[in-house]
Amino acid sequence: MESLARGGTRWKRFAVVMVPSVAATAAIGVALSQGALAASFSVSGQQFKVSTDRLDGTGFVQYGAIDAQKGGKQVPVAVSGFSNAKIRNLCQSVVVPVPVFGDVSMKLSAGGGGTPVEAKNLYIDLDQLDADATFNNIDIGVAAGSTTKGPGMHKGDKADPGSFAQQADSATLTHVHQTAWATTAGTFKLSGLKMSVAKGKSECF
Repeated sequence: MESLARGGTRWKRFAVVMVPSVAATAAIGVALSQGALAASFSVSGQQFKVSTDRLDGTGFVQYGAIDAQKGGKQVPVAVSGFSNAKIRNLCQSVVVPVPVFGDVSMKLSAGGGGTPVEAKNLYIDLDQLDADATFNNIDIGVAAGSTTKGPGMHKGDKADPGSFAQQADSATLTHVHQTAWATTAGTFKLSGLKMSVAKGKSECF
């Protein structure tokens, strides 16, 4: 790991960074049980997979939160936020079990052919991420509600403003494989969008 003073940090297996958020998630759970945090939208009971060759983001923030499913189950997540992001060769897939018929896969791809996907105020609620990552001017251990380099905490997130977070001026992630529960964005421009539906399992990775 490079010195923070030099403005860059690089990790293999980026998911390891969010280990401290486990303790933050426990505190969030207590706050939820006491009704201290605002509710966000309900997520489905299914995760989806996302892969991309490269994501270049400016204004990065990450913190622990809780997503609530429609049936009331609470899912701990790491929320990654970017003020602006460019994503190359994006793939998103979800497998939906259909009674009697079996599994049906929905797959979306965009950002190929030299024109990346562009997003503003992008938030990704994930619980697994594998990638190579480089951060510029990273701060680790910032209070989630006091971040200044990214889009800040997403309005309505079930997260404690005093819990663990990290932020950076910019972040570059390559060879990304992630499993997520939700994605939101102020704008999401999908260049070269393609979507397919097929019987059986056909996932991004």
